[in-house]
Parts: sequence; structure tokens; C-alpha cells
Amino acid sequence: MIAGHFGFAAMVKSRERSTPLWGLMLATVWLDVVFVPLFLAHRETVQPIHAGYGGLIIHADYTHSIVGMLALSAALGALFLPKMGRRVALVIALVSASHWVLDLVVHRADMPVLPGNFGNLPDFGFGLWNHPQAAACVEFILVAAGAIMYWLAAREVSARAGRDGRLASLSAALIAAFGLLVLFLDYTA
Repeated sequence: MIAGHFGFAAMVKSRERSTPLWGLMLATVWLDVVFVPLFLAHRETVQPIHAGYGGLIIHADYTHSIVGMLALSAALGALFLPKMGRRVALVIALVSASHWVLDLVVHRADMPVLPGNFGNLPDFGFGLWNHPQAAACVEFILVAAGAIMYWLAAREVSARAGRDGRLASLSAALIAAFGLLVLFLDYTA
């Protein structure tokens, strides 16, 4: 779902123009950024169940728990608050939280309520990765919609500023190409 996260960030950027794109791109993968050192420290793990796209059960019991996601999203939003203000901080926190919502769709039931799966409560995940083509289609739609929405918004901003819009088109094309490349690499791995 990495490409889908980036597509969603581009969608948000088309509406929240004062929020920096780099901040939205960071926010949308923030849970995974924090996951990496925990994975390297063997605090969070992955379990292969088959080769290819969606072939892992991800035991991200801290970063991808509901409570962990809320804490990490609030912390990231708080980092943006002093320099960028309340609205941008809130958008960043919500985009970070959107990561969990998008992952809910594709993950198998491997996302706990509490960090460390404390209390052994039920795990969440709808399991779209059990149907790789459908999951890839959802990601493709997110990437395409994000690129189109970003392009339309950037074109509008360029027109208002009296610019020709070629940079807006190039930016949207780069977002689409990056998203599709990530999706291709993920799907063919």
C-alpha cells in the first residue's frame, strides 16, 4: 500500500495547499518510517506467507496498533505546530492517521488495538492482500486519483499566478511515475 499512501498524500495536497507536499509525503508513511528501526531492533517483525505482493503478515504491534498510530500521528503533528500552525499540524496528524485506515483495507488481521498487542485484544485487517490483483487496482486508483487531483490543483494555481502550467504538469507526472514505479516494484517483488 506504499504507493497508495503517496497517492492519498497528493490528493490531500490538492485541497490543503498551505501544507507542504514533503510534509504530507512524510506523514503518509510516518508509521512505516518508525517501523523500520523497530524492525531492525526485532521489536516488530514480518512473517512471509507466500512470495509476491502482499505476501507478509506484518507484526507491527507498536507502530500499527490503533493507540500507537494515534500517539505517533499526534507527535508528528506536534512537530509541525510551532513553525506551520494549527491547521497544517492537524492535516499532518490526520494524514499520518490515514495510513492506518488505508492499511486496514489491505492488511490481514495483524493490526492490534494496543501497543505490543497488550491484552491480546482482536487484531484488525480486512485482508485485501489475499487478492493481490484487487489490492493493486485499489493502489493504482489511489495513485492515479492523487496525480490527477494534484495536477488539476497545480494547474489552477499556475493559471492564477499567470504561469503556463508546464511545471504543474511535470510535477503531477513525476508523482504518477513515482507512485506507479513503487506499485510495480512492490507488485513484482
